[in-house]
Amino acid sequence: MSVVEDIAAFLNEVGVPCRSAPLPEATFLPGLLLEAGALVFDPERLAFPGDLLHEAGHIATAAPSARTQLSGNIVGTPGDEMAAIAWSYAACMHLGLDVRVLFHPAGYKGGSESLIASFATRQPVGVPLLAWYGMTTVATGTDGAFPAMRCWLRMTEPPAS
Repeated sequence: MSVVEDIAAFLNEVGVPCRSAPLPEATFLPGLLLEAGALVFDPERLAFPGDLLHEAGHIATAAPSARTQLSGNIVGTPGDEMAAIAWSYAACMHLGLDVRVLFHPAGYKGGSESLIASFATRQPVGVPLLAWYGMTTVATGTDGAFPAMRCWLRMTEPPAS
């Protein structure tokens, strides 16, 4: 299987719907569309396979009640972005992919190298949020410690305000 096929199979297995289909020219990322909580990618136009993991991170870390409402280009909070980055890194490691598949030079507003360094030095962004959601733990040497995940989908709703 190709990297894209491996990623798509993993995403479907963990509960993030992902399928291939021809897409129109204009999508928020080349060859990738987010539609009602599912990822649709055009294998002929998908520029970076790691983009599937990052966008899946937004779906997986969203509150369960909000997941199917996600469509188009997600504009969330900085915390949402950090959680998606941490989730996608854990998925990348789980799949045994080179970190540069995820943190490619064309992404992350030029910050790919900073993110690679951050995760390499064990000072990654977003991990405390994943722990707060019950998806992993930050305690080193503990079963389920990041980048291992206890679960791949957030099961908690945000606290009532």
